[in-house]
Amino acid sequence: MSIPETFAAFRIHNDEGGYRAGIEAVALDQLSAGEVVIRAVHSSVNFKDALAGTGKGKILRRFPLVGGIDVAGHVVASTDPRFREGDPVLVTGRGLGETRDGGYAQYVRVDADMPVPLPDGLDLREAMILGTAGFTAALALVRMVHNGQTPAMGPLAVTGATGGVGSLAVDIFSAAGFEVHAISGKADQVDYLKALGANQVLGRDALQTARPLETARFAGGIDNVGGPMLASLLAQTCPYGNVGSAGLAADHRLDATVMPLILRGVSLLGVASTEPPAALRDEAWRRLAGDWKPRHLARICTREVTLEELPGVFDTMLAGGSLGRTLVTLP
Repeated sequence: MSIPETFAAFRIHNDEGGYRAGIEAVALDQLSAGEVVIRAVHSSVNFKDALAGTGKGKILRRFPLVGGIDVAGHVVASTDPRFREGDPVLVTGRGLGETRDGGYAQYVRVDADMPVPLPDGLDLREAMILGTAGFTAALALVRMVHNGQTPAMGPLAVTGATGGVGSLAVDIFSAAGFEVHAISGKADQVDYLKALGANQVLGRDALQTARPLETARFAGGIDNVGGPMLASLLAQTCPYGNVGSAGLAADHRLDATVMPLILRGVSLLGVASTEPPAALRDEAWRRLAGDWKPRHLARICTREVTLEELPGVFDTMLAGGSLGRTLVTLP
């Protein structure tokens, strides 16, 4: 497949003209260097993308830069023998949309160690409904299972449950055989969360405590919020349960005590999806395409947009109005 001289990309600038972003015609040689060129089919919108696209978070390390931390598509050119023209691949994280040009473009150029061959059991659309959000949820569960988490220990809590990571975590944990207790401040989304597999849906007040140790009610879980909610989840986790910390939608700080850790053996596991070890990355994607594959991807994908519609999506997400996942389809 020949690559056109120019193609559409959502590019972000920060210079004497101020911070701005929009659709531009770019050429391949304007993109970050790399051995593999991908014709993008889909991308997605993550909280980090919204921060980068609006300038409300210091995400980008250089300018100008094409946004988008996820992409899935077909290889159109490669100087690396691991990839051939037509291969379906995906990339999440790895500096896309942060330190190098990202997935919000018709063509994306990446280093050869970045693409993941599309796993059997997923198509490109499903891969991007999952994207970094689904990968983060699966990576959290991989880490928890490696540390001894089993369904027999009891329910897993999911905070920020209506967001992208939260929605997919509810579905993935349920598919993996765990009882799931979804925690959300959106009382009007109880039916949505139960449809994804939540056994119970709890309000935020379930995690409103300042006590260092509470009655244990969860076997562990994933926290997407940070701050007091994470501290409260740790205080209510059963002995030798695991809590994955995956987000900071409310607060990046953690004011907690070591009491759950030293009196109950609770483990706080960091979940960093950008540069995980290859073995963890491959295991997460294998499980996502197999026994942990979410059963409600169509329901979780609540919106599908073009590059031109991204600014409105960013504003909605940062205002707390998004639900589930937003898929980006490239022309």
